Amino acid sequence: MIELKRNELVFSFPEVHEEANMHVHFQRTLRIPDDDGTYPLPAGLGKFPVRHVDDYSDDVPDDWMQHGGVMLPMYQSEALWLNFSGSGQYPFALKVAAGKIDAVTGHSWSNGLNRGPQDYVVVPEQPWLDGYCVKKGIIRQFVAMPLGSGYSVEEQVTGEAEFGGIQVIAYPMRREIYEERFRHQPDMIMSPGTLFGAPAAVQSRVTGEFSMGLGAGGCMKQQIYNDPYDFSDWDVEHSSRCFVHIANSLAWRAITGDTPPTTPLTAREYKKHGIPWFDYYSEGDTAVPGSGVLGKIKSIARRGKEKGDVPLPENEPIQPKRVVKLRRNLRRGQVREGSF
Repeated sequence: MIELKRNELVFSFPEVHEEANMHVHFQRTLRIPDDDGTYPLPAGLGKFPVRHVDDYSDDVPDDWMQHGGVMLPMYQSEALWLNFSGSGQYPFALKVAAGKIDAVTGHSWSNGLNRGPQDYVVVPEQPWLDGYCVKKGIIRQFVAMPLGSGYSVEEQVTGEAEFGGIQVIAYPMRREIYEERFRHQPDMIMSPGTLFGAPAAVQSRVTGEFSMGLGAGGCMKQQIYNDPYDFSDWDVEHSSRCFVHIANSLAWRAITGDTPPTTPLTAREYKKHGIPWFDYYSEGDTAVPGSGVLGKIKSIARRGKEKGDVPLPENEPIQPKRVVKLRRNLRRGQVREGSF
């Protein structure tokens, strides 16, 4: 079962276990420079608003209604990351795709789990996902671009601009495995909360294309952790999936009647307010090796250069100065938040 509560997707499997629940929400964040550098993790700057597609059936494209699910608004060249949280420590295998291209392997979307190569992340071991896994320990940031403009990873891999958005599917751990391994262990924190007050912006309303896809932005240090469990520990008979459509933020008000979020912070504003960066580290050789497919993807800046376009405003390098180190297996009191 999936519910939408406080702008979060809540996956719950009471038929498997009363503690089998997990939250996924989508964090606004700084778009890191798309240059030759590799950056730490930027802070979360607040949740994106999320709405049920079915509530706006007269105002959204027909294919959105066919897929169902939910929608959120993004500005062109805005970045996001996915936050995974919950009330406990129940493990999940979670597949994440953008435009039906798996964010871990670069392969086309399919139901079910695969381990050769691993095409999912394990929650709560993986607290966040900021982008496409291009090599071991390195991702390219999720950055919104108009679907059909040639910048999305979907278009680069398939040659088509068909789906856009984000797709997620969750598989819980089998009940008997959880009961055996976890019932008497202390809870890990699964809610790296975030809050930041962004500056106000002039609101505008436009018409035109609704759908956005996710391109590959700048490089960031982030490990996608190997599955520490036996493959047979996952309950593949129970799953829930959701299609998350991305609407052009400037059309959000036309669809919903709600005021869209403020425009994203620039790197200059981020630095001015002293918002921290984060280094989420672990010991040992625990990360997946990265995708050969995604490693060949051209970043948005590189694609723009080839097209004679400038798709990323304010793409100057930045020197992170305040980097907060967070140890893997977060304990209560460790968060990834921005404040000033």
